[in-house]
Amino acid sequence: MIDFHYVPSGNNLKVAIALEELGLPYRLVKHDMFGGSHQAPEFRRVNPNAKLPAIVDHAPADAGEPLPVFESGAILLYLAEKAGRLMPTEWRRRHVAQQWLVWQVAGLGPMLGQANHFVRYAPEGQDYAVERYLREARRLLTVLDRRLRQREYIADEYSMADIASFPWAAGVRSVGIATDDFPALAQWIARIEQRPAVAAARAAIMQDDDRAKYMQARARLTPQEWSTLFGDQLLAAARAE
Repeated sequence: MIDFHYVPSGNNLKVAIALEELGLPYRLVKHDMFGGSHQAPEFRRVNPNAKLPAIVDHAPADAGEPLPVFESGAILLYLAEKAGRLMPTEWRRRHVAQQWLVWQVAGLGPMLGQANHFVRYAPEGQDYAVERYLREARRLLTVLDRRLRQREYIADEYSMADIASFPWAAGVRSVGIATDDFPALAQWIARIEQRPAVAAARAAIMQDDDRAKYMQARARLTPQEWSTLFGDQLLAAARAE
């Protein structure tokens, strides 16, 4: 059994899709993104970075104590190794998939994350950050669209590279980017959305009032909610013993 600690967001959807695709038994452990349950000392023993997602594998390969794994890219690689699936076995293709997975966690995710943040939370009239991150988001989506023009999947076969990028690419409409501008990318999104595991993962963790509140345009947060998500409480959690 795997404990899956989550909030309803794109990085967490990656892990939900992987678990569903692999058919691994898991237990959902939902955290309150606005209340900060993931910043408590108990959870920092699972993830010292006090962020979601994270998993705890109660049956690790070494038959030892339950193993916590954090950071979405590391979790995807861990699950692929555990199940022996969703990463190419052919040497060259496997390294291609690893490169694109790292590209997602280093570039596509952070840049689209910043675009989402500033579109939703920047004060009125402060357009520089919004424009900067939306431009970078479009650049990265162009890179992915070009990659997909002559192949069905990022590494030629469906893999963790696709699972890593899918939630972010499929969610760009929410910041005003039309996937119609990226035809190959739009077709790839449509292919993945047809997968039963993707539908199951979305149903499991994304139909949530917290998700709707987090994604609203010009979201209104209480001072405490702001502190938990972006401010002093977030910093204090890292400093706490």
